[in-house]
Amino acid sequence: MGTGTFEIKNLASPDEVRRFDKGKLELVNVGGAAIGRATFEPGWRWSTCVKPIAGTDSCQAAHYGVQISGTLTTRMDDGTEKTSKAGDVVAIPPGHDAWVVGDKAVVFIDFQGMVNYARGS
Repeated sequence: MGTGTFEIKNLASPDEVRRFDKGKLELVNVGGAAIGRATFEPGWRWSTCVKPIAGTDSCQAAHYGVQISGTLTTRMDDGTEKTSKAGDVVAIPPGHDAWVVGDKAVVFIDFQGMVNYARGS
């Protein structure tokens, strides 16, 4: 950020949409950054819905963003586990699994980790 072109984009008209089992990622590129809105439906779990695309044992993207709706539990590779909900601002380092808790979709706006998310290795 700083110097550059004045830009406005809307997640309702994403530059790219990546679909995966029980979810999707809508991506906009603005100010040299890729901002993603991930929607995870009830029953979504990274290790079953995205792992086949990523080809890694756990999610290797770092995420930094705000959760808009739903409840999500994230377990780090070391076993540390936390649950986030609507309104939470979250920083998740690489090396984790995550899953939707309950029957409400999770919507997460990510300002960091979506450039290669759900893109084949």
